[in-house]
Amino acid sequence: MKENFLGVDVCNYDYDQLASLLMQDIEHKKKSFIVAINPEKIMKAQEDEALRTLLNRADYQIPDGIGVILASKLKGGQVKSRVTGIDMMLKLCKTAAEQGKRIFLYGGKPGVADAAKTELEKQIPGIQIVGTLHGYEKDEQVIVDTINQHQPEIMFVALGSPAQEYWIVNHMNQVTPFVFQGVGGSYDVISGNLKRAPEVFQSLGLEWFYRLMKEPWRWKRQLILPKFLLKTMKK
Repeated sequence: MKENFLGVDVCNYDYDQLASLLMQDIEHKKKSFIVAINPEKIMKAQEDEALRTLLNRADYQIPDGIGVILASKLKGGQVKSRVTGIDMMLKLCKTAAEQGKRIFLYGGKPGVADAAKTELEKQIPGIQIVGTLHGYEKDEQVIVDTINQHQPEIMFVALGSPAQEYWIVNHMNQVTPFVFQGVGGSYDVISGNLKRAPEVFQSLGLEWFYRLMKEPWRWKRQLILPKFLLKTMKK
């Protein structure tokens, strides 16, 4: 159930379907990872073959950007709604709590993963976040050993994209988790350090417009969306 946009795969599962598939992966002891796809990543992948290979190596490429939904609609595809990185993380946390799966939070500035852990424990009864580690630890063996001593089954990695995805593919067979997701700045949002766009902007897929209003100097980056749509329609 994948569509391809300019050489980059995108899944058309919804949150419930993905959560169910990921729980099955854990039960079958299958290693898998999730990557969020938006037009900016797809356009970068046009000039970076290694990035394109990395994105397509993921088991589940979720349609994080509204531009991907628009492109699918224009081409008569089946990707109907966004699956955002942070909301997928929260869905996975809730499902993990219901099914007794252990979680590890890696990445972010010192203290941020701990703050996210505290907030998630407030929001989700029964969640088992068995460990955290900030993203400034440089000793690879310390990172691997810290994760393994806690025996998590699900791991969220917040190192920024694509660094977090490269970390996952390079280490997923060295550590105990079965499910991995790169989550960017999600710990900052969950902990309250970073304000997310209001729900009305989220529901309309206009988080990019909210960021543009708050940070007008980002306008050049927003030009990627029309370029992406035009290039997609030419294919």
